[in-house]
Amino acid sequence: MAPTHVLRCCQRGLAWIPVIFIALVVCWSYYAYVVELCIFTIPSIGEKSKFVYLIFFHLSFIMFVWSYWKTIFTNPANPSKEFCLPKAEKERYEKEERPESQQEILWRAATSLPLYTRTGAGAIRYCDRCQVIKPDRCHHCSACDMCVLKMDHHCPWVNNCVGFSNYKFFILFLAYSLVYCLFIAATVLQYFIKFWTNELPDTQAKFHVLFLFFVAAMFCISILSLFSYHLWLVGKNRSTIEAFRAPVFRTGSDKNGFSLGFRKNIAQVFGDQKKYWLLPVFTSQGDGLTFPTRLVTADAEQATVTLQPEPDKSKLRKCP
Repeated sequence: MAPTHVLRCCQRGLAWIPVIFIALVVCWSYYAYVVELCIFTIPSIGEKSKFVYLIFFHLSFIMFVWSYWKTIFTNPANPSKEFCLPKAEKERYEKEERPESQQEILWRAATSLPLYTRTGAGAIRYCDRCQVIKPDRCHHCSACDMCVLKMDHHCPWVNNCVGFSNYKFFILFLAYSLVYCLFIAATVLQYFIKFWTNELPDTQAKFHVLFLFFVAAMFCISILSLFSYHLWLVGKNRSTIEAFRAPVFRTGSDKNGFSLGFRKNIAQVFGDQKKYWLLPVFTSQGDGLTFPTRLVTADAEQATVTLQPEPDKSKLRKCP
């Protein structure tokens, strides 16, 4: 038991290495841009440029750090207690050896739950690790060792699961990191050329300016592709998991099952009030337990239309 506990602690500590790396790169970029470029290099060229650069730099820097912080430290949302098996049913499930009998227990427990997705074989989605019936779009994260509502993926660069509770923050983190890198690369370029052609004196700032441009350009390319992909996912109302494996409904698999149209898909992640779209504050629609679908046919097993109302957010409590 002890070696396993020690190994788990080591894994948790090592998981912070990518975050620490990003934090160190960001801190160095702040020093290189503000001190080496704006204070030591630009004064010999113009005070007006320095003032404008610093204003826009700090705006992008603040929004980038704010969204990054929210993505890292927002806890993933978990299924509420309504999706846990009752104690008696849980004991019966654990004692039962036949998969068919276990599924019968799950089917009875799931009759009152708003579930529309199934496993590939058409069975109820149940997590043996967390001992909970999985809500729609919920998946178990092996890294976090928990079931996460509307799980998208586990991101090592934020050491957190990206899901319902922080997906908007993750999108804004990508957006503001791209803006941050683009701004640095665009404004540093002219001084990069001047240092490269020896138009500026060969000082300590030369190394920082040259390296700053290369790092910003490199991150721009990598972030742009990832940001574009997630914008496409938002427009389709899909998660990364659903993009690779289409969700299975009672009528069969449908990769566009949760797509409500472009505008409504955007509102699912960013909310109805556009004034909050660019701020890393939670405005996503719903509670992460149920989601409206584009299917409008009546369900024989559950006599409702699949365009469901939003349940009470107070139900977002973990299983005991």
